[in-house]
Amino acid sequence: MSRSNRERTEQTRQALIEAARRLFVERGYADTATPDIVAAAGVTRGALYHHFEDKKALFRAVIEREAAAVREAIEQSAKPEAQPREAMIAGAAAYFDAMEVAGRTRLLLLEAPAVIGLPATAKIDAENAEETLRAGLEALLPKAGVLIGPITTMLSAAFDRAAIAIEAGGDRADYEQGIAALLDGLADHLRR
Repeated sequence: MSRSNRERTEQTRQALIEAARRLFVERGYADTATPDIVAAAGVTRGALYHHFEDKKALFRAVIEREAAAVREAIEQSAKPEAQPREAMIAGAAAYFDAMEVAGRTRLLLLEAPAVIGLPATAKIDAENAEETLRAGLEALLPKAGVLIGPITTMLSAAFDRAAIAIEAGGDRADYEQGIAALLDGLADHLRR
């Protein structure tokens, strides 16, 4: 395939993902029809099915892109010279910033588990934001040992619930303080 064909192929794929994202945010997955997606993307129905098996596969591509964007935001907040606690607090702020992108909380935390299932959603998260969380926790809690996996999973769930609460109008500063308290409590407990 020539470079221009590859570029056109990728442009079509990205147009489908962007149009689908916009419609999934506006209407929800269930109320978004594939003819609406192809019309919004300015492509044919054949192009949709050339790139994606079905609407669910397209939705998964949207979710994977959103999760990667969250991970990238967290990684960009990293300062190599920061102490583990400060790095974790900066990562938490970056996560909340990333989740403030319109529609992202709905897509990642509400729609994805319902549409592609919890195991698939957990796998995508584990490869993205949760992976950065685990790395931060390993630096902060070097004595956690085998508990690092369960602690990562539980704290990831706390971050997700906080993002949902913030989107619903909760005070972000309160949730950031809550996350800091959880981290400090874990660190204190594991130092004993």
